[in-house]
Amino acid sequence: MKLPALAASLMFAFAALGQTSAQAQIKAPWSAPSQPFVWENATVYFLLTDRFNNGDPGNDLAYGRAKDAAKLRGYMGGDLAGITAKIKEGYFNELGVSAIWITPPVEQIHGSTDEGTGRSYGFHGYWARDFTAVDANLGTEEDMRTLVDTAHAHGIRVLLDVVMNHTGPVTDKDPVWPADWVRTGPTCNFKDARGTIDCTLVKNLPDIRTDSNKAVALPPMLVEKWKKEGRYEREVKELDDFFKRTGYPRAPRYYLMKWHADWVRKYGFDGFRADTVKHTEPGVWKDLKKVASAAYEDWKRANPSKKLDDTPFYMTAEVYGYAIQHGHAYDLGGMKVDYPKQGFDSLINFAMKTDAVNSYEQLFSEYSKALHGPMKDSSVLNYLSSHDDGAPYDPMRERPYETATKLLLAPGAAQIYYGDETARLLKVEGAEGDATLRSFMNWDELASNAQRGLNRVRDVREHWLKLGRFRQAHPAVGAGVHQMIQHYPYTFKRTWETKDANDRVVVALDLPADKPTAVPVAGVFMDGQTVRDWYTGTTAVVKNGKVQFPVTAKLALIGLN
Repeated sequence: MKLPALAASLMFAFAALGQTSAQAQIKAPWSAPSQPFVWENATVYFLLTDRFNNGDPGNDLAYGRAKDAAKLRGYMGGDLAGITAKIKEGYFNELGVSAIWITPPVEQIHGSTDEGTGRSYGFHGYWARDFTAVDANLGTEEDMRTLVDTAHAHGIRVLLDVVMNHTGPVTDKDPVWPADWVRTGPTCNFKDARGTIDCTLVKNLPDIRTDSNKAVALPPMLVEKWKKEGRYEREVKELDDFFKRTGYPRAPRYYLMKWHADWVRKYGFDGFRADTVKHTEPGVWKDLKKVASAAYEDWKRANPSKKLDDTPFYMTAEVYGYAIQHGHAYDLGGMKVDYPKQGFDSLINFAMKTDAVNSYEQLFSEYSKALHGPMKDSSVLNYLSSHDDGAPYDPMRERPYETATKLLLAPGAAQIYYGDETARLLKVEGAEGDATLRSFMNWDELASNAQRGLNRVRDVREHWLKLGRFRQAHPAVGAGVHQMIQHYPYTFKRTWETKDANDRVVVALDLPADKPTAVPVAGVFMDGQTVRDWYTGTTAVVKNGKVQFPVTAKLALIGLN
């Protein structure tokens, strides 16, 4: 069989596999991987907090918000307690998730606005009103602390989504920030760097003056709010201490850096996903990384029993439209920016959704060459669907097995968007714009094992689970060097080595489902070694440079442990 035909055969074969191989259902309890964690191999689960799980119905509507939004544009009840409940259930550990990325939990605008797609509230977290407070629709400070602590207790890191570019829209309940804090025009035209940075991303989304070094006073709205809440003096003292300690001017961007870093120092967030990066001056991010890293070290010193390890603070960038093929240089139009040199450990790879139409070998070899060549000192975070990409790889979930196989076996870090693993539909009738990507997590379909096209939801999740746990156990999958072993059945190896650790795996795809097949592993595993297939949960001994497992499946995920 030719490689381009592999994807089609896998879709049908995997559908049958979930119903025929009870032995392949891996449900062992989570235990810490024996290999060290590296961000280059991370599996990041990205969720919109309001759309994931409702753990406390008592906080579903706060600040006088109403249920008058357009379809999928209002609050739906998901909260911090709901995420914590799923962590405790082991949902993320079963999937092999190493980090959870939550949308900004900061207090959002209280009112609503219409950007042309219907009345909308800030359920998504990107319309800040107060960067220092937890939005009451999502929970409390104690809920936040419990979430991060629970995640760490389960070996999971937590990424905080942060916005340096803008405040929330202006509404009848949410005044515009002072003119020395924000600009309200012109709207970006995206023709060049200036038309991308010195402008408002969309109409009525005030742009923070991150280019200014002018000292500014606190916005009157925040002063009044903090005084009512009884924390004004404390907040002002902390700001005074911060500016005295760092020597930074009291300019807008440094207020925000302090406020974002406070979440790290207070709760122990392990990294940032930075929003709208290309719409902010490049140099801003290096300073943010410095401030946040110091806060992370402070938290670890104060909480030695809670830290997972000594991995440094992590930052990944949303540079909209960035592709792995760009390497380090992203062209804003007359200005090329090397974002890894601005403090970022990785960039979100917007190209994978289109690259995924290629064969496995073309996709994997191209990404490996890039990551171990032009991108050697940084990495990418791959995804196939997200909250604001209107052209996801498989919106109707017709190829969920192929999606999982390509995403979780591709070189680089992987971002699962909530519901990828349960075939949550990304097209919803009546929803306008990006709202169609943001339906509530389909727990009901998972519970009932609903039919999605040719597949059952639980079978789809089982496939994601096996790939995810294999990936988590083996850093070679995402961080290693890729090399094809043979065309058919398509087989490849990944090898990873540092001064302190090493790992190697072999993966075979498109194996015959009706008979055991010997997989070539010479040069990776030695004769006499016992290896494990993470897909079927079986083991076998290498003989004559090959290994044959007693249980058949359409793929084999082979490692020493």
